[in-house]
Formats: sequence, structure tokens, C-alpha cells
Amino acid sequence: MLMNRSRPDACPGALQLHDAADGPLARIRLPGGYLEPAQLETLAEAAVELGNGELELTVRGNIQLRAISDPDELARRVAEAGLLPSLTHERARNIVASPLTGRVGGTLDVREHVRLLDELLQADADLADLPGRVLFSIDDGSDNVSGLGADVGLHAVSDHEFALLLAGADSGARIPVADGVAHVIAAARTFLDLRSDEWRLAEVDGGADGVLAALSVQPLADALEFAAAEPPIGWLPQDDGLVSLGAGLRLGILPARTAEFIAAVERPIIVTPWRTLLICDLDESIAETVVRVLAPMGLIFDDQSPWLRVSACAGQPGCAKALADVRADLTDAVESGIPLVGRQHWSGCERRCGRPRGDVTDVIAPDYQGS
Repeated sequence: MLMNRSRPDACPGALQLHDAADGPLARIRLPGGYLEPAQLETLAEAAVELGNGELELTVRGNIQLRAISDPDELARRVAEAGLLPSLTHERARNIVASPLTGRVGGTLDVREHVRLLDELLQADADLADLPGRVLFSIDDGSDNVSGLGADVGLHAVSDHEFALLLAGADSGARIPVADGVAHVIAAARTFLDLRSDEWRLAEVDGGADGVLAALSVQPLADALEFAAAEPPIGWLPQDDGLVSLGAGLRLGILPARTAEFIAAVERPIIVTPWRTLLICDLDESIAETVVRVLAPMGLIFDDQSPWLRVSACAGQPGCAKALADVRADLTDAVESGIPLVGRQHWSGCERRCGRPRGDVTDVIAPDYQGS
């Protein structure tokens, strides 16, 4: 599919901010969604002192800060916290991974594969030119992130073999686990060779076939099919006897004060591609206390909550293109108790920013107004 771009990729990062209607917007990449407590505390403090007091979780497991008053100071703090390891590659570090890998189920623990991919991305000077919209995925066989449409991905089909995903689909190629990350790097380099002004591999005519040819791998297996997955919510027993807690948030927005309480638990945090988060490696007694304290602060541990079936773009006043304050309108709809059928994404315009993948009903302003 050929694309003609009239403008360069302006995807925001921690250094290249987006000039939103409510002020500069920064996006902090979290490969695999991994976040240490001290790093979350740093972001919470920055949100209060430099932004609007909120952290926004994204559909790629990253975090956004809005209305930034001092971009240079934010960059300094993010770098000091270890969240900006590369000044040249920071927008290329879009890696989603099975959130509970190594803790709950899965065919293969892929945490080291995520870390290695991040390291090799940063070590390759050419890959700094990747568009900020390129996405990598590593699925541990749980079938939870392979359906997210990554440009290049790995899916564990056994403890010794990955399926190679290209342009959001299984290519049919199978590669040894030990060679998986190297193939992802080679595929990313090939995409740069093939592209002109395309932002995604799926936009390149014959892109997936071109990558397979460059990698000299054959699509010999039947292609796997992947669907959108559900976020892990609630009490999640780990394989080692500890507990992870999966928590949703209204519209994926985490108030800085709540983030500070989460950081105070002093356990690993994972931001998921469903705008939820995980607090991991908890003793049962600590997990019970976390639920008791944080549920009243807005964390959602009930997997039947209607808030887990709805999402929205920034809308007014954060986006100049939005025709309505869709977050406020959606909040009114949920709190009114009107049954919401299926999954819904409310958008302030036809661009439908932040729309999750899968079977989703679009509610677009101004169509719903006055109805």
C-alpha cells in the first residue's frame, strides 16, 4: 500500500514535544512497559511541577505528560531517572511485550529479549532514522501482544522457536529463539532501505515480502492468527507464589498523587498496551493492603468495570482539532449508568487518535451530540 506523506513524522518523544492545544506534550518510551518505582516517582513529580498533574498511559505502554512548562528540565529529570538512555534513538524505542512474561504462564520468558532489542536498537546508528510510529512486539506465547499490529514482532511458538511477525501478521517464517532479536534488527534496517516517506511497514508496497527476501528466510509454516487481547485485571497469582495486581484507570489517566502511592509500594511496575498497569512481585498481605488503599484512589481492580470497555482521545481542550470535550462527555455517559454495548472509543474528530485495535465501536464528535 503506497502512501504519500505531506509532512514528516512528528510523533512526540521526551525531547521532541508535540505542541498540543493545552501546551507541549511529552511521550516517555518504556520498552516492554517496564518502570521502576523511583522512575514512576520522578514522572509523578515532573507531572506536578512541570505539567498538569497527570500521567497518561498510552496504547503502546508508554507514558505522556501534558502542558509541560519547561521541556529542558523535563528532559534532564527523565534522563537522570534512566528513562532517556539515548538522545538519538529515544523515539525508536517502541517495544511492547507480554506484560506478565516470566511471572504468569507463557511459553518463554522474553524479558531479556526486550532488553536486548532495546540495547541493539540504540547501538545501531542508522535506526535512529526509524519513524516514531514504528512498533516492535515480543509475545511470550500468551497471545496478548501479537495482535497489536507491530511492524516487526516475535511470537514464541515453543521454548526454542519464534514466529516472525511482519506488518502486523505472522509471516510464516520460524527462527531460533537465540536469533530472534537479530532478525528484528535486520528487519528494521530493511524497512529503512525499502521506505520512502512511509511511516509503517504495512504502508510499503510488498514490504513484508521484501523483508523476508532480505533476511533470506522462508515462510514455511502455516500463519498464526492473532486477535485483540483483554487486559490483565485484578488478583493475578504468579508462578513463583507471589502476586501481581492488574489495575485499570479511568480513560488511562493516572493522577500524580496516586502514582506516588504506587511508587511507595516499591515493587516493579508495568504499563500495558491497554492503558492499564501492573504492580508485580507482591506478598499476598501486601497485595491486600495495596487494593484496600489504592482502590478508593481510583485504581480499578474489577474486570467487569465499564471503564475497561471505553477509551477516548484527548479531545477539547487538549487538542485543537477536537470538536468536543469527549472525555467529559464519555465520563457523563458512564456515570449516568446507561449500558454501553461492547467496546467504545470516543473521538473528537475523524482522526480517532488512541483508538485501540480489535472490535471497537467509534463514537465521533459531533455526531453523538444532540442525538
